[in-house]
Amino acid sequence: MRPLSDITVLDFSTLLPGPMCTLFLAEAGANVIKVERPAGDEMRSYSPKMGNDSVNFVLLNRGKKSVTVDLKNPASRSKIEALIKDSDVLVEQFRPGVMQRLGLDYETVAALNPRLVYCSITGYGQSGPKSRIAAHDLNYQAQTGMLALSRDATGAPPIPPTLTADLAGGTYPAMINILLALRQRERTGEGCHLDIAMADNLFSLMYWGLGNGWGHEEWPHAGRELVTGGSPRYQIYRTADNRYLAAAPLEDKFWRLFLDILGLQELVDRSDNETVTHQIAEVIRTKTSEEWMSQFNNYDTCVCEIVDLKQAVQDPHFIEREVFSHTVSNNKDQTIPALPVPIASFFRMQKKDAEAPALGANNDEFFACTSGDNP
Repeated sequence: MRPLSDITVLDFSTLLPGPMCTLFLAEAGANVIKVERPAGDEMRSYSPKMGNDSVNFVLLNRGKKSVTVDLKNPASRSKIEALIKDSDVLVEQFRPGVMQRLGLDYETVAALNPRLVYCSITGYGQSGPKSRIAAHDLNYQAQTGMLALSRDATGAPPIPPTLTADLAGGTYPAMINILLALRQRERTGEGCHLDIAMADNLFSLMYWGLGNGWGHEEWPHAGRELVTGGSPRYQIYRTADNRYLAAAPLEDKFWRLFLDILGLQELVDRSDNETVTHQIAEVIRTKTSEEWMSQFNNYDTCVCEIVDLKQAVQDPHFIEREVFSHTVSNNKDQTIPALPVPIASFFRMQKKDAEAPALGANNDEFFACTSGDNP
């Protein structure tokens, strides 16, 4: 039995943070019911497509069920109330105030189901001056100091390739707190309202910068700190064939071996980081990536080649570990590898193939005995 097989999750969320969270819960056995507007989750319309829906939607909604409800129609209330009474967790991702206008705020639904764990995921939280401001991942990173630590040589921050606020600030804290709330409910019998603010949760990812600032009034800068490009021991170096090596020989034992391979032993105790970085860069530019890796691969130096995503998924290491062994299909019988999830294999869905739901695929299953509109 999977650990959440007796848990029902009512998922009102769209796009990324909430759907990724409920994907994790579904993989651990939860019965996830995705509540969509009649037109469906906006993510369904994105490109590229996989059948009728976007490939992103298919990846994020593996193993869930879908019902459609017009939340603005009061006649739908009986449908939603029936689902709420039978659910353990509710996940929503609207801006503060929206669920209240729909009559689905925590106080209202808690009266129907006091055991319900109600999780609200927003950018800036349920309170505070920014709580109702429209924003996206880039904005949250910009306003928490994270983006400023990624400036390039021109002083301009790059566009981050990962949606760090959505995932590390939203999805993961939501899942953690939902599990904690369910554990607490076992003791108290009562649910609770979880206020998950993506921007708030980014600060823990910059713990070292906060420590430097608070402890020594040395607030970090891009390009000057250990992990922002200021050290030769944590650096990206270009090779002769215009490929790149990621070098992170932080500990002395790795650092000494790294310099030995480069023939730069005289730099081992040098403290002028800019000069040392420049000299290492000059040596690494004399050989191709393959030539360097033929040497580094024989030793523990924390050096690797930077590969693209296609190369990464073809890496024998990840293939042997069956990272991509599960699959997801759509209602057109098209199948691709499923999104890897951070759930231990013995907790995960044992059926390796699962389907992403068609829009409203489960309306009859859940709404057959309720009155109200028929989207």
